[in-house]
Amino acid sequence: MIIGAGGFVGQHLARQAAPSFDVFQADLAPPPGANGLAIDVTSAASVNAGFRQVSPNAVALLAAIADIDQCEARPGLAEGVNVGGTAHVAEACARMDARLLFISSAAVFDGTQHGYCECDATSPVSVYGRTKANAEELITTILPKSVILRLALVIGFAEGAGTNAMLNKFAARLRAGESVALPDYEYRNPIDAVTLSAFIIELLERDDVSGIFHLGASESMSRFELGVRLAERMGFPRRLLQRQTEPLPGRAPRGLDHFLLTGKIRAVCRTPVPTCGDVIERAIYGTPKSHS
Repeated sequence: MIIGAGGFVGQHLARQAAPSFDVFQADLAPPPGANGLAIDVTSAASVNAGFRQVSPNAVALLAAIADIDQCEARPGLAEGVNVGGTAHVAEACARMDARLLFISSAAVFDGTQHGYCECDATSPVSVYGRTKANAEELITTILPKSVILRLALVIGFAEGAGTNAMLNKFAARLRAGESVALPDYEYRNPIDAVTLSAFIIELLERDDVSGIFHLGASESMSRFELGVRLAERMGFPRRLLQRQTEPLPGRAPRGLDHFLLTGKIRAVCRTPVPTCGDVIERAIYGTPKSHS
């Protein structure tokens, strides 16, 4: 069962998981199809009803308020969804002995060092980061054998409408000839939705694996550099990309350097950790670039 299946990552995961699982797609509004169901994670009754209907063996919890600025402006909503909702799902998984994979974020760190491993203490600077760190603690207590997967930045095109997929908006603006400003001081190691889904599927299939894992490309780059490389690969002129050299007023604080080290996940997964070049190629085309 994918909770948050209507979102950008959920759409990719539902398609890629179909050969390996009987996939049930849950969201606030039930996704189309016989296996779509409505679940509101903020309601324990709604979560429990969905679990009774499906009796899942494995659950991927993707539902969240992931907009950092929205979380900062509406901390109560962020807490209710990202922490309270996570608790409801974790408790339901514990009752039904279902395997849980929870998507977390590099925002649990303050971004003041280059390279974070799973053993580093959390140090969030935003409401969003605090809710994710708190949700991780809850899951670890309620369901110690769960998997927590931290990500710095997920990129790619959505497979359907109504998501917050960055690349859809980015390409639309460039196609319209608009310039796009991106920070040259924020560093991330991105992951594409195709590769991310492959890792999620493998981790859910592995009953012998649990704990916190970091996932991202093997190297990091600035958001500006990433934007330039994406734009050029899609055939847009570099002149449309502008450097943003300082934070915009009124935005939630963000860590400067969220480079997640991937040694732990490399040691347990067959799926290879991609390079930034692989991530860019898969984000645009859905397949890895040729190295021939």
